[in-house]
Amino acid sequence: METSRLTDQEIQQLRGETIGTAQRIHFNNAGASLPPDVVVQTMTDYLNEEATYGGYETEAKYHGQLENVYTLIARLINANVDEVAIAENASTAWGIAFNGIDFKKGDVVITCEMEYVTNLIGFLNVQKQFGVEVKVIPNDEKGNFSLKALEDAITPQTKLIAVTEIASTTGCMIPIVEIGKIARKHNILYLVDACQSAGHVPIDVKEIGCDMLSVTGRKYLRAPRGTGFLFVRKEIQDRIKPIFIDNHATDWVSLNDYQLRNDARRYELYEKNRALTLGLGKAIEYALNIGLDRIWDRIQYLAALLRAQLAQIDGITVHDFGDRKCGIVTFSVEGFDAATIKSRLAEDHINVTVGKAVSTLIYMEKNHLKSVVRASIHYYNTEEEIQILSKSLEAIIRSAIAKVV
Repeated sequence: METSRLTDQEIQQLRGETIGTAQRIHFNNAGASLPPDVVVQTMTDYLNEEATYGGYETEAKYHGQLENVYTLIARLINANVDEVAIAENASTAWGIAFNGIDFKKGDVVITCEMEYVTNLIGFLNVQKQFGVEVKVIPNDEKGNFSLKALEDAITPQTKLIAVTEIASTTGCMIPIVEIGKIARKHNILYLVDACQSAGHVPIDVKEIGCDMLSVTGRKYLRAPRGTGFLFVRKEIQDRIKPIFIDNHATDWVSLNDYQLRNDARRYELYEKNRALTLGLGKAIEYALNIGLDRIWDRIQYLAALLRAQLAQIDGITVHDFGDRKCGIVTFSVEGFDAATIKSRLAEDHINVTVGKAVSTLIYMEKNHLKSVVRASIHYYNTEEEIQILSKSLEAIIRSAIAKVV
């Protein structure tokens, strides 16, 4: 079934529901998107009630809405409610899953060159602590992940395949569904970092075939900072040991023993920010009401338009490789470091950011990149905003040429 495109009228309505779009051109959605006004209002209303009636009393009043956040997360990723745990961010969620695995000396972890720095640190930690071997599957000369190389790398010692679908410093995407088929065929644990994916591209954990998936709220989901969640497939929950355990994570406790609860909330602790949790739920509801297919279609269209315009500007090099690209657009400007470009664009009320080498260390070192300018597109951005960004960049380049002359 063909996806209906977001109309100009819908885009204007969505922008009207986001106060930040009137203040600046925001191309840093891979860092933190502008939240819809209703998300902010949901949180402030809850905080005001807490201040008026008390924290526990307000939580009891909103019990149904707080429980519904788990249902909304499950809908977003096509999971069961008992497979979802709420976390502070994707790094926390990923760390809970990864560090809950019973690693032993000789185990092998397979990853990709697009892996995020926090995950790489996790690999190094088990390498030092347990003697785990880490194998990196490099992208091919076109920038695509090699499924054949993955198959060839698998041995009886392979304990885990862990990949990031969308990297921090390039628009390339990893084929997580195809990787999942290989993981299932060999019965290998499979962990997906979907930090940049949720709210950006449609996610279906059943189609992906992953055992674990980590997500943050602040990026493309347009949720508040300090929110995220973890998916752990029901069938493997007993294999992923919780790092911390409190009374919330248990069904019962005696003086001599305890029983973990029979769902993914065993990976949570009781105390969390309820206002942020409701904000996360409202942001997910907002995205679901628009439609993830429609969001993805709009982002692809705008990102392709930006790449095409940047490619026409002398002195700009676009660094996104691979056949499948997303809403993250990375580039460099000849004669300028990325931080200078970010600063100069900020003077024109345009938000971009610097993609640092450390964020995606393997990929950046392989391609001899110290940093890149990262402009990350969302559905509420417009063609006019892309034109303004392009003209600002052209003006920066012209001013540098004029100074030389």
